Amino acid sequence: MPNIKSAKKRVLVNKTKNERNRAAKTAMKTQLKKFDSAIQQGTGIQEAYKATVVCLDKAVAKGILHKNTAARKKSALAKKVNAATK
Repeated sequence: MPNIKSAKKRVLVNKTKNERNRAAKTAMKTQLKKFDSAIQQGTGIQEAYKATVVCLDKAVAKGILHKNTAARKKSALAKKVNAATK
């Protein structure tokens, strides 16, 4: 445990940010799973795609994902959508 006041604050701030990031990552993964289930069921694909893309963009804005990682994931989603709608 740190003794210096600023180090104590850093521990608290890091814990808060870690919890927030973990919650956002979990929400993102849940949305990706919802998209996959929509693909398998074949219903609501476009709505799930739009919601998932928005979720990925928010993750980039919050600094949880790198922009290229999100672009790669969105590209894979688009390919799944195109394959499912054929």
